Amino acid sequence: MTLQNTKTLKKQIAPFEKSTTKESVWQLINTVVPFITLWYLAYLSLSVSYWLALVPVVIAAGFLTRIFIIFHDCTHHSFFKNRRANRIVGTAMGVLTIFPFDQWGHEHSVHHATSGNLDKRGTGDIWTLTVDEYLAAPLKLRLAYRFYRNPFVMFGLGPIYVFLLKNRFNRKGAKKKERNNTYLTNVLIVAAIALLCWAVGWQSFLLVQGSIFLLSGSVGIWLFYVQHTFEDSYFEEDKEWEYVKAAVEGSSFYKLPKLMQFLTGNIGYHHVHHLSPRVPNYKLEEAHANTPPLQNVPTITLATSLKSLRFRLWDEEKKNFVTFKDVKAVAKRSISIQAKPEL
Repeated sequence: MTLQNTKTLKKQIAPFEKSTTKESVWQLINTVVPFITLWYLAYLSLSVSYWLALVPVVIAAGFLTRIFIIFHDCTHHSFFKNRRANRIVGTAMGVLTIFPFDQWGHEHSVHHATSGNLDKRGTGDIWTLTVDEYLAAPLKLRLAYRFYRNPFVMFGLGPIYVFLLKNRFNRKGAKKKERNNTYLTNVLIVAAIALLCWAVGWQSFLLVQGSIFLLSGSVGIWLFYVQHTFEDSYFEEDKEWEYVKAAVEGSSFYKLPKLMQFLTGNIGYHHVHHLSPRVPNYKLEEAHANTPPLQNVPTITLATSLKSLRFRLWDEEKKNFVTFKDVKAVAKRSISIQAKPEL
């Protein structure tokens, strides 16, 4: 992609970078109100059967994912024009999703600024090793990496770690404003939990809220994973890395059914979001449809995205993701060639 094309692309996307207060408020209403209603229905259903309660629980998990997208937009200051409004609503949505506004916003900004940069991995991204790094790593590190990359760990234990542990503590070097926001979020979360446990009982709270969080957390991690882990993604060393290329080539267009697109807040248009985080989620589809170059990006569907579960390591030479099995075969061939005596 040339510098001229880059400038043209940024110019084409600019008209969609303005939020609309009316649309933002309506999205808050059509997201938070259904979530609360479904939560209450799940609680009432417990008196009949937990299996019956799972129906509103599953749908509520979808709406909690949508609440997270609102929170996510607020951290980019793209949901409202007013920064204070973004901060207030973002902090409130952060309590519902158990994410501190400033802390997560900082980490996510780093992710946007370094996505696909092999020399700046480690903040706000999925742990990814290259083939050479994996082969050169000690056994302990390789085992840890394989454990981390196991789908049951990443999408099962991952939400528990992210929600209950990772975001409860301030990062090293956090400024006072960020630290105070984390403390405030934690206090509000404890207060909300205490109030709900008092109102419905701790057993009912755990059954309803625990199930919703596990489901929505797994969906959230899956979305983040699959939108950067597809076969022909984009990873380069810092000297070769380009922001726009990382956005449009290293972030997928996850083409989902309309209902799932609604519940995930259009985040499937991840290439548009990475190109310009200032585009509010409700304008991502419009931006994609009206910007021809963005329609020729890596596209995955619900069915083809399942292939991403096999991808484990980035092959710098072939510029694509490979499986552990692929790497094992390459390693065996390399050992065989090295061991072969010279004639």
